[in-house]
Amino acid sequence: MNKIKYLYISSRRAQSPWLLAVCVFGASAPAQALDTATNWPTKPLRAVVPFTAGSATDAVARIVSERLGTQLGYTIVIENRPGAGGTIGMAVASKANPDGYTLLVHSSSYTVTPSTYPNAPYDTLRDFAGITPLANLPNVLVIAPSKNIRSVKELIAGAKAKPGSLTYASAGAGSATHLNAERFRLGAGLDGVHVPFKGTPEALTEIISGRIDIYFCPVISVLQLIKENRLLGLAVGSSRRSSALPDLPTTLEAGVANSDYNFWVGMAVPAKTPAGVITKLHQQTIKSLQSPDLTERMARLGAEQMQMTPREFDTHIRNEIGINAALVKAAKINVN
Repeated sequence: MNKIKYLYISSRRAQSPWLLAVCVFGASAPAQALDTATNWPTKPLRAVVPFTAGSATDAVARIVSERLGTQLGYTIVIENRPGAGGTIGMAVASKANPDGYTLLVHSSSYTVTPSTYPNAPYDTLRDFAGITPLANLPNVLVIAPSKNIRSVKELIAGAKAKPGSLTYASAGAGSATHLNAERFRLGAGLDGVHVPFKGTPEALTEIISGRIDIYFCPVISVLQLIKENRLLGLAVGSSRRSSALPDLPTTLEAGVANSDYNFWVGMAVPAKTPAGVITKLHQQTIKSLQSPDLTERMARLGAEQMQMTPREFDTHIRNEIGINAALVKAAKINVN
C-alpha cells in the first residue's frame, strides 16, 4: 500500500487553488511513476540498429528481439539506420521519446565514436543508459583462398615484402571491425590501406572476390563461408579462441602482441528512460539470453555469453571510451 503523507493546512491557506493543485500533484506523482514502470509495455517497441541488415549486430538484435518480444507480449520491430560508423542510428535513438519504447542495439564501436565523431549530435555517455551486453562476438581474420596465404606468419611476411600494399576492409571507419584491424596492423608493424564499407555484407563481397586482402569479420557473419571453403580463417582477433572455431589460434597466439580486440553487441535506451522501465527491460533481456533456445541459437553462430547489470555496463562503456581514444590516436584514424 502506498504511503501518503497528510499535511495540516490552515482553512485560510487551503482556499488557494494553486496550493491545492500542488498538494494533489505531489501525492499522485510517485504513483504515476510506479504505474508507468509496472504497466510497461502497452504497445510494440522498436530497436534501432545503426548497421545494415545482415550484419553481426543486426543478427544478434533480431535473435534477441524475437525472444524478448515474446516475453514482453509485444513485437519489437528492427529499424536499420546504417552509416557514418553507427552515428546516424545513434542520433535517431538519442532523439527518441525516453519512454522505453525505443531501444538501441549497437556494437562496441559505440565506444569509438566519441573519438572519431566528436561533433556527433549526441553525447554517448550523457544521452544513453546501458541495459546489458547481449553477446561477445569474436572477429575472425579472413582472406580469400585464391591469395594462397595459409597463416598469419605468411600474411605478415608478404605485407612486409611490399610495404603499403596490404588492403584491409571494415564495416565503416571507427567500427569494431576497423579497430580490430588497426590493433593487428599496429601489433604486426604493418603499413596498409583501410577500405571502409557500409556494412559487413558489402565488405565480404570484396574479400571473397580477392579485390581486398583481409577483413576482421564477426564469426557470426562468416562461419558458414569458412565451412564452405569460400573464405579462409587465419586467426581469431579476440583475447581467447572462439568456441565456434576452436582450432583457429588467436592473433596473440600467432605471435602478434597487443592485437586482441573484443567485439560485443549490447542494448541501451535514451538516458531519461524511467528507472523502473530500465530495470524491467534488463531483467527480461537477461531472462531471454538465459533461455535454452536462444542460448543454443547464439552458440551455433559463435556468439558467446556476456551479461552485466546496467551500472556495470555503463562503467564498461566509460572505460572502453578511454581505451579506444588512445587506439584512435595511435592508429591515426581520421576524425570526422
